[in-house]
Amino acid sequence: MAWYRKSADQGYADAQINLGLMYLRGFGVAADDQQALLWLHKAADQGNARGQFNLGVIYRDDRGVPQDYGQALAWFRKAAEQGNAQAQYNLGVFYMRGYGTAQDDAQALLWYRKAADQGDMQAQNNLGFMYQEGRAVPQDYGQAVAWYRKAAEQGYAAAEHDLGFAYFKCWGVDQDYEQALIWFRKAADQGFADAQYSVGFLYQHGLGAHQDDAQALTWYRKAADQGDAEAKQRIEEIPKSPEP
Repeated sequence: MAWYRKSADQGYADAQINLGLMYLRGFGVAADDQQALLWLHKAADQGNARGQFNLGVIYRDDRGVPQDYGQALAWFRKAAEQGNAQAQYNLGVFYMRGYGTAQDDAQALLWYRKAADQGDMQAQNNLGFMYQEGRAVPQDYGQAVAWYRKAAEQGYAAAEHDLGFAYFKCWGVDQDYEQALIWFRKAADQGFADAQYSVGFLYQHGLGAHQDDAQALTWYRKAADQGDAEAKQRIEEIPKSPEP
């Protein structure tokens, strides 16, 4: 904090950002959203893309200012146009969901692709979803799987689950329950509830592994503990062990 402040007071944008993030997260100082906003604005107003992105996050998440999707969109766009991948991804999300702007799948696709081409795993996963669903592009499971795989190989849990689901459903790849289980398990081990349910389902039905009610129950319970209603129903389907 002390050294960042010395640098920030001289107008160095990267220090202003770091100082703002320290205030935002309460590192080395009491958390203070207003101070975070002040310092991030100083960097963003200098045209610093990282500052602009983080200022967009402030407006998106109602931190120190009332939530304002229009302001968030404006700052994400400034950063995205300078090539900031995180801002490009967020801009894609805003267009896909119609936050602060008219819903526009074509714009969402455009910004996801820019971020995905820079290796942003969330953008790669969402780009895969666009191809899977045929949104702003012809439906193409092969392309969907290719983008899911790029994100999954970076350890992104949602993509690991989506790739497993592609193997389960035979979308763009040959049906392969063993591969489905491998990818579901990777996501499940990260605490991803949908994947925990999917692992339980494969064990319950003996798909990709020997049928194992105990394993199924273990994974269904993990998903149910996170509020997965379908997992709770599946638990009731599995025969109870006899009392000793």
